[in-house]
Amino acid sequence: MAEGYELPLLLFAGFRSLIDELHAELAEQGHPDVRPAHGFALQAVGRDGATAGELGRRLGVSKQAAGKTVDRLERLGYVERVDDPDDGRRKLVRLTPRGVDVLMRSAAIFDRLRARWVEALGAERVGELESDLRAVVPVEGVRLDAAGWFGL
Repeated sequence: MAEGYELPLLLFAGFRSLIDELHAELAEQGHPDVRPAHGFALQAVGRDGATAGELGRRLGVSKQAAGKTVDRLERLGYVERVDDPDDGRRKLVRLTPRGVDVLMRSAAIFDRLRARWVEALGAERVGELESDLRAVVPVEGVRLDAAGWFGL
């Protein structure tokens, strides 16, 4: 029987291998500067954009930490700050075409990586693994605050 600590380590190792492969491919495809924490932030910005405060809440970090992440993503060309149409005193962070591109490329790469797992383990086992994980993941599902949770 496996030791209890092995399960989280194996889950993390699987996650890490997928993310490392994703970023190696993204670098080859013209996105060498994007980091794992950036992916969480870009997802948190979403299609409709977000204020720095909203972004901080979604990521589980302070507004100041979210602002620093936005500064970095803006310098890299993945997001832009625009006037909030609902409140002229606020700025809205939105994805740029480059930000949309990296998310679309990420989705396609994740599909290829999943297909490799299917090739190695079989479609039924991968489907069962995903189903089993959904059964034990909290009802609210996947959270984007991993960077903040890790203390980044």
